[in-house]
Amino acid sequence: MNSIPAETPRPPDFAAVRALADPDMRRIDALIRARLASHVVLINQIADHIISSGGKRLRPMLHALAARAAGYRGDQHIKLAAVIEFIHTSTLLHDDVVDESGLRRGKQTANALWGNAASVLVGDFLYSRSFQLMVELDDMRVMRILADTTNTIAEGEVLQLLNIGNADVDEAAYLAVIERKTAVLFAAATELGGLLGNLPEDQLAALRHFGMELGYAFQIADDLLDYTGDAATLGKNIGDDLAEGKPTLPLIYTLERANANEASALREAIRRGGLDSLDHVIHEIRHSGALERTHQCALAHALAAHKALAALPASPWRDALATLADYSVQRNS
Repeated sequence: MNSIPAETPRPPDFAAVRALADPDMRRIDALIRARLASHVVLINQIADHIISSGGKRLRPMLHALAARAAGYRGDQHIKLAAVIEFIHTSTLLHDDVVDESGLRRGKQTANALWGNAASVLVGDFLYSRSFQLMVELDDMRVMRILADTTNTIAEGEVLQLLNIGNADVDEAAYLAVIERKTAVLFAAATELGGLLGNLPEDQLAALRHFGMELGYAFQIADDLLDYTGDAATLGKNIGDDLAEGKPTLPLIYTLERANANEASALREAIRRGGLDSLDHVIHEIRHSGALERTHQCALAHALAAHKALAALPASPWRDALATLADYSVQRNS
């Protein structure tokens, strides 16, 4: 990773990517709404809350763009994109319960409004809905990738749970969690797009690698924003990771360079959780060089994602994927 030059990517034009993906995204959104419908009123209420929460639908968009970049001109990517979004949303519902989160994308979380039990069960409903759509696609290759992906995500959730309050988590352990929790679903989204386009194995592997590196970049940048953003823009409370006792990369890097007294205070803040030490922790992070180092790590993964795309034929969709790599490390929410 450190061998990749830390160049500054071009300013991302996310609006242009959205415009290119818009014909597919309108169909994907319509299918998501149709397949979220249930005879159970509470499911519809929570589903409507999720749909209107303002998410960017980044993962289904990635899949649609990857499929088009692979030359696919059929319709199966619409269902696959919905599957990917259902899997992602179900993990968010479960995450918010585990993390006791009250705010996401600037709105109250489902568990804050309807309670933990309802959130967990509707998360299960979304998982099962994704399985129904998978069966309709009737492709064992697709089902194998998604089955492996959901299993890996579950492992990541458990790994993260084990890391809560653990001040000994290092960079390798942190990356192992975000690979499983975040990057594998990005990788599945892009690989499945290539699969639909019947790409040769080397290009299929390149698309998967692109998604994996993009997932790393996106999550590392997200963890950076937890210490640099503002709640109004970010859509969640600043310092949530510290409050939950999660040692993310900015804090890990700060600990590596702290003197004995400061390291002891930081380790205690991680073990204790909460926000009592937030101002002190942010001060230490900002004066340790950890923010710049974290940004460089995210940037290196974004540039690795760029490199992976070179294996694909030139097209507007490949360019859009490259733009998303830039966007992952330059966004503010």
